[in-house]
Amino acid sequence: MRTKLLFQCNECGAETPKWVGQCPDCMAWNTLQETVIEKKTSANTSRFREHLAGPAEVCSLGSVDASETPRQKTGLVELDRVMGGGLVTGSVTLIGGDPGIGKSTLLLQTLSSLDRSSAVASLYVTGEESAQQVGLRGQRLGLSLDSLRILTENHLERILSVANKEQAKVIVIDSIQTVYSDMLQSAPGSVAQVRECAAQLVRFAKQTNTSLFLVGHVTKEGALAGPRVLEHMVDTVLYFEGDSSSRYRVVRAVKNRYGAVNELGIFAMTDKGLREVSNPSAIFLSRYDDHVSGSAIMVTREGTRPMLVEVQALVDQSHLGNPRRVALGLEQNRLAMLLAVLHRHAGISMSDQDVFINVVGGMRITETAADLPLLLAIVSSFKNKPLPNNMIMFGEIGLSGEIRPVQNGIERLNEAVKHGFKQSLIPMANKSKEISSDMDIETVTHLSQVMEKVGL
Repeated sequence: MRTKLLFQCNECGAETPKWVGQCPDCMAWNTLQETVIEKKTSANTSRFREHLAGPAEVCSLGSVDASETPRQKTGLVELDRVMGGGLVTGSVTLIGGDPGIGKSTLLLQTLSSLDRSSAVASLYVTGEESAQQVGLRGQRLGLSLDSLRILTENHLERILSVANKEQAKVIVIDSIQTVYSDMLQSAPGSVAQVRECAAQLVRFAKQTNTSLFLVGHVTKEGALAGPRVLEHMVDTVLYFEGDSSSRYRVVRAVKNRYGAVNELGIFAMTDKGLREVSNPSAIFLSRYDDHVSGSAIMVTREGTRPMLVEVQALVDQSHLGNPRRVALGLEQNRLAMLLAVLHRHAGISMSDQDVFINVVGGMRITETAADLPLLLAIVSSFKNKPLPNNMIMFGEIGLSGEIRPVQNGIERLNEAVKHGFKQSLIPMANKSKEISSDMDIETVTHLSQVMEKVGL
């Protein structure tokens, strides 16, 4: 059996015949590792590929039936929302998250719900736990396990053989880092094994019209472990996020070929598993009886869902040479830029103040609509003057101090009206006649007008 010695990059999976300090493809340093690759495939793998693969044919794209196939509901509304409406036949979904965040629990609940509601044949393949451990978890969660099929295996060729025999329409692989193939001599979890095993599983899902879930480990930085090509091969990439001190979990779509990107699904972890949160704005708001300084309510938009979120700020006299700038849930570099805009165009300096920013509920906001509420929360804390308790706000702030409009302003305001807010401060360009008359709308075009509008 011939073998070939190569060096593979842990970041992108690129191969080089000799070791170099910097990967020639992704330019990362010290990421190349020695890998032995077998050039001869096993007889079982060859026969299995011949069995699945049919003759290659060329056809006209216009003759292809492009009608959208009906989606299979998972029984979890929040998961269906993130995936674009449900499971697509032949789709491959990669879900990653920190250890213990609830990935296996979510997928076990999904398979149980599918078996109960639509009698879809499913298969749960685990390479990390025994069947007894999975069964104990299912009993603790109160799930119906009679028709749920489970396979404890991490050998790829045996997994594909059993999956083909069972003819399951939904398969979960928990996890892709534990699966290995006889084609390679490297250890499970290596770049070569993860890439080759994922490629064969994706090929199997497409050729048999099977909906496939792959569970992925994450690194210390929070990125999916293994080669980046793993995310390119699959159809949907979901990140399972959550703070260990909070019971709320967020499933975020960062790639979706069948739905909106950055869509959110929100769950609460209970002793009976993950429970869906149908009104997420309620968990991100703290409706105070008394007015407090340093708090502003904004309407953010994640995917197709508007949500009300509270942004808190604390400004305090600094005793350090370089005042601290701490942002939890917001980008720290943007905070530094907005403080410079505040000094230049509103005459308020924070050069001797520590500034701490927090988004309530552990949310992570990346859109620019948070600029206006962020600065108002900072000024409110600095002057120790509370903002109006029933006012929401949103808007992007430019470097010249102008208040720029954001997308979907009408949907944001309508969401605020549903939660009982009566006042709003928004960019002039976002004002529309379609907004409910119950909302008292104040519009601004420049930062110099903002302080007067809110009484700071």
